[in-house]
Amino acid sequence: MVTDVTMTDASEAEALSAEQAEEMLDGLPLVPCLAGNLPEMKVIRDRCLAAGIPALVGCPSGGKSCGTRTHLMVEQDDIPRIAELLKDDWAAELAREGLTPGAAPVEVADGEEPPCPACGFAGALVNGACADCGLVLE
Repeated sequence: MVTDVTMTDASEAEALSAEQAEEMLDGLPLVPCLAGNLPEMKVIRDRCLAAGIPALVGCPSGGKSCGTRTHLMVEQDDIPRIAELLKDDWAAELAREGLTPGAAPVEVADGEEPPCPACGFAGALVNGACADCGLVLE
């Protein structure tokens, strides 16, 4: 690992510039941590840099084009720090979708239909899909 910053003291980590991150990671084995479009990956890279986590935007194939997607490239040991950095984003995205991480399964009485995981509608399926939102469930 390039830095000695742990997840517990990440808030005290000194922000890095993109140039500093490139210097720190030059020649080290990097792994793709996330994939997405270029603007998304730049935003996440900048958040990592602000938290003192060296990260680059690039292609895991070593410079060959990844098409319309690119990757956040980091050292393997930094992946847990990035997960910690992004966990609130993940929880907020689940909340927007009406999902709760680790939620207990919904108990359904005999003869009742379970609610749709997408919209919450509890009714009979129509051709294997939710009758309200159309999510295919069978």
